[in-house]
Amino acid sequence: MDFDFLQPTEIDQACNLLKDYKEKAKIISGGTDFMIDLHKNDLSPEIEYIIDVSNLNELNYIKEDGDKIVIGAGTTHNEIANNPIINKWAPVLAKATNSIGSPQIRNRGTLAGNIVTASPAADSVPALLVLNATVKIKSFSTTREIPLEDFFINPYQSKINEDELIVEISFKKPPIKCKSGFKKLTRRKAVDKARLNIAILALQKNNGEVEMLRIAPGSVTPTPERFVDTENILINKKPTKELIKKAAEQVSSTMIEKSGYRWSTEYKKPVIQTMARRILTQVLEVE
Repeated sequence: MDFDFLQPTEIDQACNLLKDYKEKAKIISGGTDFMIDLHKNDLSPEIEYIIDVSNLNELNYIKEDGDKIVIGAGTTHNEIANNPIINKWAPVLAKATNSIGSPQIRNRGTLAGNIVTASPAADSVPALLVLNATVKIKSFSTTREIPLEDFFINPYQSKINEDELIVEISFKKPPIKCKSGFKKLTRRKAVDKARLNIAILALQKNNGEVEMLRIAPGSVTPTPERFVDTENILINKKPTKELIKKAAEQVSSTMIEKSGYRWSTEYKKPVIQTMARRILTQVLEVE
C-alpha cells in the first residue's frame, strides 16, 4: 500500500491533520492492530495518510486527580500493569492489561488503541467498565467526554468521529475496601485474543451485605457491557453459595439473550458460569 506517514509533535497538530484528511487518515500509536491489517492488506483503500501519535508525551501519563485516576491515551499496557497507582486503586485493570497479547505487544500497544478498536474481545474494556470509566475525545475544535458504557455502537464500531481521537481515560477511585478479579480464557497461553474474559468489582457492608457489585464479561456480547441483572441478584443481600450459583447462571442466560444461540454457546455457557462463580467467590465473603 502507498500512503504518507505523518508524525505530529503535539495533539493540536494531530487534530488538525485529522480535520484536513478525515476518512483518508488513520491514527496509530502502538500500531499493533495496524501492522496486522497492513500485513493482511486489510486497510481501507481510502487510507492515504497514517498519523503516528506514539511520540506525543502529552498522551502518556498516569496520575491521581483528586478522587479520580486519569490515564493518558498513549499509555502502554505494560506501563499500566506495573504502575503503583493502578495497582493500588484499580488492580482489576492491572490484571487485565497484563493479560494482553505478549510482552512485545504490551510494550507497544496502548489503552486507547484497545478501546477504540471496539473489539468485543478487548481485555482492558471489561475492567474499565466495572470502574465506570469515561473517555475524553478531542477534535480540532471540540473536546467531549463519553462514559465508556455508551462508547460502543456495534462490533468494531464506536461513537468516535473521523476527525477525533481519544486523549484520556479516567475513572473515580473505588472505595479502598473494594475487591476485584479478572479472568481470561484463550486457546493458548499467550499472544491470543480472549475466547472469554470477565471483570468483577465488589464491595460489602460491615454486616456482609453486598453494597456494590459490577460485572462485565467480554467476548460474549456484540458490544461490551455490564450485566446489571446479574449484579441485582446479589446487591443488598448477604452472599451465599446458592446466590452466587444463581448469579453465575444469570451471566450465561444474559449472554444467550443478547447474543443468541450460536455454535459456540454449548462451550461458552458452562465456562462463563464457572469463571463468574470463581471470581464472585474470590471477591465476596460468603456465608
